[in-house]
Amino acid sequence: MMNRFIPFFAVLLLSLPLKSQNTPIAIEKFNDGIHHWFLEVRDTNYQRHSPENFQAIAKNLIAYQNKDGGWPKNIDWLAQLNPDSVKQALSERYRQSTFDNRNIYPQIEYLAHAYSRSGNKLFLKSAIKGLQYIFNNQHANGGWRGWDVDAITFNDDVMTGIMHLLLDIAQDAPQYSDLPNKIRKQSRKSLNRAVALTLHCQVNVNGVKKGWAQQHDHQTLAPTGARTFELPGLTANESSSIIAFLMRIEKPTPAIVHAIETGIAWLQQSAIYGIRIETVEVPEGTYPGLTLKIDRKQVDDPSAGPLWARFYETDTNRPFMCTRQGEKVFSLNEVNPERRAGYAWYGIWPQKLIEEQYPAWEKKWKQ
Repeated sequence: MMNRFIPFFAVLLLSLPLKSQNTPIAIEKFNDGIHHWFLEVRDTNYQRHSPENFQAIAKNLIAYQNKDGGWPKNIDWLAQLNPDSVKQALSERYRQSTFDNRNIYPQIEYLAHAYSRSGNKLFLKSAIKGLQYIFNNQHANGGWRGWDVDAITFNDDVMTGIMHLLLDIAQDAPQYSDLPNKIRKQSRKSLNRAVALTLHCQVNVNGVKKGWAQQHDHQTLAPTGARTFELPGLTANESSSIIAFLMRIEKPTPAIVHAIETGIAWLQQSAIYGIRIETVEVPEGTYPGLTLKIDRKQVDDPSAGPLWARFYETDTNRPFMCTRQGEKVFSLNEVNPERRAGYAWYGIWPQKLIEEQYPAWEKKWKQ
């Protein structure tokens, strides 16, 4: 009787790897770069690989990889285009490897998944080459720079994105199981240096630890500016991302626990009530010389909140914004229309962290 079922189970078992191989590998971490690609490329009349065709996408990643192990930013990794032609059309600077716009660590993660699905060693080799780029470009202080300024960069998840990747390796995520021991040791060493630096970057105001900035100076670790409209200040967005990363660390040290608790306290104290941000459509020609389709307005509303500002003054904790010309202002309505509609000055970034993730972390580690 049992023999009658053996062929059925054999077919079932054989079908499992095939199903796995046809399951898409997540591409959401490429979204930022692909979004910028579509902002810059005029001719988008081309074929794209389906997410299920992960081996073709992984081969694209290998084709675009620079000799230093990194990748240029703002590429549509699913595009069925000639990578050499695409890179040739870029300016010299835009061919260079960079972590900007959430770049490099997503490619490494994708290649590792592609290798674990297919066994294609070229994918593993490319992922290792990408990791070497991370190691080689880590600053002596443990940080990584972004695109706009040579500083320790938390903006665009430069530091946190890399640290999440290295933590996955340290915590033995299955897609990294075949990494050589030497690479694993380098990953852990690199991660430890980055975490130590992150803790030191937390801004201390009169003996009280607050949040973090988008960028910090390599030498002094003080908040520093980047683009003209990004003046030095504490930031709710990046601080939330940093705290969320720190909460992933198993058996956190007292220093990590303190950073999380004080960071959460600062976010709670910095919540804004009584205003809301409205996005409104604007007729063509409303702002001469601009092609804006929307605008944003700050509206008083006693029932609104909580909301957080992108930037807070380090000393006063007062929310501020900035014009494209670098003038600090304190109301969204004072920002010029192009930057008002084109930058996230307010958001609810910490809300889920405060209401859900932190209580769960506290329950796990504060008993």
